[in-house]
Amino acid sequence: MHAVRRSSLAALALLAVAGLAACGPAPWDPSSSASPTSTSTSTSVPTPVPNDLSTGATQRDLTAGAVAATVDYWSSLSMDRWTADAIKPVSISMTTTVTPADGQKVYLQRAQMLAVPGTGDATLAALEPQTDTATVAPGYLVLSPYSYSQTFNVGPVPAEATHVTLQFTYDFLVQTTPTSTEYAKQTVSDTLTVALSG
Repeated sequence: MHAVRRSSLAALALLAVAGLAACGPAPWDPSSSASPTSTSTSTSVPTPVPNDLSTGATQRDLTAGAVAATVDYWSSLSMDRWTADAIKPVSISMTTTVTPADGQKVYLQRAQMLAVPGTGDATLAALEPQTDTATVAPGYLVLSPYSYSQTFNVGPVPAEATHVTLQFTYDFLVQTTPTSTEYAKQTVSDTLTVALSG
């Protein structure tokens, strides 16, 4: 009897140990293979600066009353050399048409460029405006096929500047009739943003 009891007790003890060993997460339980979670830190990526001269040139169609102007902009300085401390030339070439085309002429009285440097979130002090005022009366003839060409220079800007905004203003005089000495003034503005190379 004692032998039977001892063997029965031993068997129960083995079963209890086996039951304890079996306790635990099942292999298919996701928590059984969970690894410590890593926290990713997000870094802010600077917003790319738009560049209207990214290809070296651009063309704009502008309208001022009865005058339609086509203006080509380009730079002889490659974009990788448009640095803050460089002298950065911007050339323009312009022709106009007038509607109705009754024979009256269009003259450019004044062209001005204002360069305003800036950073990603701030506008810096503008450079001195550059102005080309016609030296002949009533102005430079710009009615197609005649054209106007000029080069302005953007001077050095603060080192922290990431771009330069170029604000152009054009003042036209339009004959009221083909033989008239009276003129109507029309003004149009245009803006280019040019990225600076680091």
